[in-house]
Amino acid sequence: MIHKITNDSVVNATIDILKKAETQLPSDVIDVLKQSQIRETSPIAKAQLSAILKNIEIAKERSIPMCQDTGILVFFVELGRDVHLDFNLEDAIVEGVRRATKIIPLRPNAVDPITRNNSGDNTGVGLPDIKYEIVDGNKLSITVAPKGAGSENMSAITMLNPTEVDSIRNFILTTVLNAGGMPCPPIIVGVGIGGSFDKAARLAKSALLQDINLKNMTKHERNILSDINSLRIGPMGLGGDTTALAVHIKTAHCHTASLPIAVNIQCWANRHASVTLGGDE
Repeated sequence: MIHKITNDSVVNATIDILKKAETQLPSDVIDVLKQSQIRETSPIAKAQLSAILKNIEIAKERSIPMCQDTGILVFFVELGRDVHLDFNLEDAIVEGVRRATKIIPLRPNAVDPITRNNSGDNTGVGLPDIKYEIVDGNKLSITVAPKGAGSENMSAITMLNPTEVDSIRNFILTTVLNAGGMPCPPIIVGVGIGGSFDKAARLAKSALLQDINLKNMTKHERNILSDINSLRIGPMGLGGDTTALAVHIKTAHCHTASLPIAVNIQCWANRHASVTLGGDE
């Protein structure tokens, strides 16, 4: 038996994962925050990490957003090539966002870039941002990753010359150093290398979805993480050993004459949640 995917099931699933993402952090993020709090040598930094963990606990217990900035809503959709829909998938996700804004509730963050008029429901031209990927199978998977402006505004992209591979590390460190305490560290650093101008940014953002435990980082990523933490920006920019929790790098082939690099910074609230619909029973 195959579970039928309906307009209502997508709307309701969108509401459910939005509520989960806004009120509960993934276990890997909580685990690394706890480990960092134990290892931290600065009393001020240790207190900040304790406050963050308490914040997370209260948000889950009371089922309320863990941050006043509930973000712009970014969706990653994997659509099985054997899935047949008799409704508009994007319309269903958008409707879910509208309803979730009232139900959870979420702060309305979607504004026209020029007039700054607020749509009032977190939707608008180009928002929510939905990225689609066609995959094998008969399932529909939806992941939402709310992205706050404090961290997003500190992100950066550059187009290096192909001969400047050795400058990649310096660009990452400079971006984090310039961000300072603005993105509410400890941060997670997503890096996209290659592709095109926009592809590098997409790679960097999707890298933030990876499990942030140290064992899931490459040696190169761990070395950059160590370099970032040696900056001693610390939790909330108040100094300490824990400036970043993780670094994840994703790459793509690029043009022979270019080297795009994107750094997407995420705050400690690395919010995301997923649901899978359809498939065989």
